[in-house]
Amino acid sequence: MKICLATGIFLILLIVAVFPASSATMTHSFLEGPYDSGPEVTEECIECHVNQANDLLNSTHWLWTSCAACGCEEEHLYDLGKRTVINNFCVAVASNEPRCTSCHAGYGWEDDTFDFTNASNLDCLVCHETTGTYTKIPTGAGAVDPSVDLVAVAQSVGSPSRETCGGNCHFFGGGGDNVKHGDMSSALLEPSADLDVHMGGLDFSCQNCHETTAHNVAGRFAGTPGSECRVECSDCHTETPHAGEYKERLDAHSDSIACQTCHIPTYAREIPTKMFWDWSKAGQDIDSIPVDEYGKATYDKKKGEFVWAMDVRPDYAWFNGSFDLYRLGDELDPDEVDVIKEPLGSREDSDSKIYPFKIHVAKQISDAQYNYLIIPDLFGGEKSYWATYDWNKAAEAGMDYVGMPYSGEYEFVETALYESINHEVAPASQALQCDDCHLEGGMDFVTLGYSGDPMIVGDQRPASSTTEDPADVPEAEATPTEATPGFSILLTSGVMLLLTLLLRRKD
Repeated sequence: MKICLATGIFLILLIVAVFPASSATMTHSFLEGPYDSGPEVTEECIECHVNQANDLLNSTHWLWTSCAACGCEEEHLYDLGKRTVINNFCVAVASNEPRCTSCHAGYGWEDDTFDFTNASNLDCLVCHETTGTYTKIPTGAGAVDPSVDLVAVAQSVGSPSRETCGGNCHFFGGGGDNVKHGDMSSALLEPSADLDVHMGGLDFSCQNCHETTAHNVAGRFAGTPGSECRVECSDCHTETPHAGEYKERLDAHSDSIACQTCHIPTYAREIPTKMFWDWSKAGQDIDSIPVDEYGKATYDKKKGEFVWAMDVRPDYAWFNGSFDLYRLGDELDPDEVDVIKEPLGSREDSDSKIYPFKIHVAKQISDAQYNYLIIPDLFGGEKSYWATYDWNKAAEAGMDYVGMPYSGEYEFVETALYESINHEVAPASQALQCDDCHLEGGMDFVTLGYSGDPMIVGDQRPASSTTEDPADVPEAEATPTEATPGFSILLTSGVMLLLTLLLRRKD
């Protein structure tokens, strides 16, 4: 009897260790409300989860900038991020907060007085609800839609999913499905293995790659500074992952070419993405809105003219993990396409590899005299563009908001912005083949710093001082970890098997 009791206690402790009490395994049915607002739910959350709240207050997902406590960010990028830089989609968060922050993990970010130190402003539900019914008012500075049953949503909390990460936010960046990124769309909610081998073939959640520690989510997007450590394919795969007859040659490519370059042959394979945005055409009253071959509207009075594309071959560039970006007040070249965010790296940089990118081009407003980009007030204010359709008033209001002079004269300039391509990883059978890069119409090796196709001219990359000897690369761990799909199932099966054997022994 003592043996059986001790065994039972051991099994209970083992199960507790394997499945800790967390939002993923613990019912929250005790949250009975009633709740009139999201912050009321948050107040109950942080009664038990004060440490988690403090962690989130020091995260890029909350601050929308880099910070010393956010993880792995370089010091020169501190205080730079989504809320402080300019893009060529909806331009900037500043002066447009109530609309932009409908995707923020918080409540009440209406202007530049928002208190980022107040845990009561946190929105726990946007990442942790599991009903699929939680929505925010698009123009409400993060306020919850009144139709949401906050009690049911609060009781449902669990681990974030592709629905909460993507469906609530990332798949709809830029104002619509797949507008911004090109490789992240609602198609990834339930993808086929052909669209994405990780999410479709292996049923990965976002956290399988974007590992999270203290609410710091690993991942770096080349288009916007502010991240919490890079995610590398080699975090799971070795640096020499290939097999078969051409293993040695393919593995040698890994020194210079990122896995994504070959294994994401095209992006936006199922849902179109926006490739060009002309703000100068906005403000027109058009009776019949034109629609392209994909069924996408190519004009919006508030935003201007668009060009969409599907199944797009990426552009390629050297990338060492850092990037150059336009800062408010930087001088423009009005006769060129100004690149406002681009990856840093080169053929001579041993930390660089060739990565795939989407390049989004736009015509956006700039100051004709001061020769720098303008942050227009697009939403909300009396002088905002969407209230007046007057660019002069919107420019004056927006630049006053950010404390920059406006000359009173504006013009539109072309800009380009690089977007990382990391999702929609195709099956190995669909990866790029030799002739996709090395024959006519393949990779632009001259732009990449070669004198020609290196397979033909023999113009090899300078030897890297940091490249590891393959013999020094450890074998892939065979032991499952908590990041391994099915880990919990495997441990549960082991516990049940042990229990069965013990019971049989007793009989």
